[in-house]
Amino acid sequence: MTDLSVTVARRTSQVEAQQPDLRRSAGHAVRHLVLVVMAVLTLFPVLLIVSTALKTPSDVRSDPFGLFSSFSFENIWSAWTDGRFSGYLLDSLLLTVPSTVVVIVISTMAGYAFARLPFPGRTAIFYVVVLGLLVPFFTYMIPLYFQLRSMGLLDTLVGANLVMISTNLSFGTFFMRAFFSDLPEELEQAARIDGASETRIFAQVMTPLVSSGAAALAVFTFLNNWNNFLIPLLYLPSGKYRPLTAGLYNFTGGRSMDIGPLAAGTLITIIPVIAIFVVLQRQVTQGFMSGAVKG
Repeated sequence: MTDLSVTVARRTSQVEAQQPDLRRSAGHAVRHLVLVVMAVLTLFPVLLIVSTALKTPSDVRSDPFGLFSSFSFENIWSAWTDGRFSGYLLDSLLLTVPSTVVVIVISTMAGYAFARLPFPGRTAIFYVVVLGLLVPFFTYMIPLYFQLRSMGLLDTLVGANLVMISTNLSFGTFFMRAFFSDLPEELEQAARIDGASETRIFAQVMTPLVSSGAAALAVFTFLNNWNNFLIPLLYLPSGKYRPLTAGLYNFTGGRSMDIGPLAAGTLITIIPVIAIFVVLQRQVTQGFMSGAVKG
């Protein structure tokens, strides 16, 4: 009986030791299942758009939900020529690239100034800048329309770029200040001892150390401006300049039943965004993770 009791006790302890492992394995399985379901739900619309854009028009009409049942560039060519997406792409670049570059430059300089340069009223001015994050664009978009018209900037690329720049500067300054604040003071002190000017310290010592943050801000700003629909619609009313978002809206209104070219236009719109994110994926991940740790 003693040996039997010992054996039962050992088996019981083994079962109890295995139970946490079973619970852990079950938890991992449930989490992986949820992630797989979320991935399928997220990727299916994208795959459907790509498949529809690359199918023949007859196949789109006969089997709209079939994935990659045929292959043709006819829809893409139709969107590029008949839908004028070639011009829309150029207008999107003219609106997005300059505004993104200006936001990165000004935000980096302002973030450095608020983080490293002591001057009277620095904290109060910084809070005024951050206050821009709390003011919705919808509250001042109509007065801004009349202001741009009075300045002769309505329906111009310069005016639309200025609006896009102004709507991103508050976040950009706040974002870059967090990176500069985390850098050790010994770096700039050593540079000053070596006789470096403030401009050289900023450009050659401090800025290279926050390159991951600048890259993350660049991607975020580019995506925000590229996908912006309201600003071009309001401040470019004549239709002389139409980015891809506004062009896709017009294309939808005129060709509501032409699903193939519409999917091709959507594909043309999202390809640059995907390409930029793939190229700068590592910098974006490092930048946002570093920003989260600093925050």
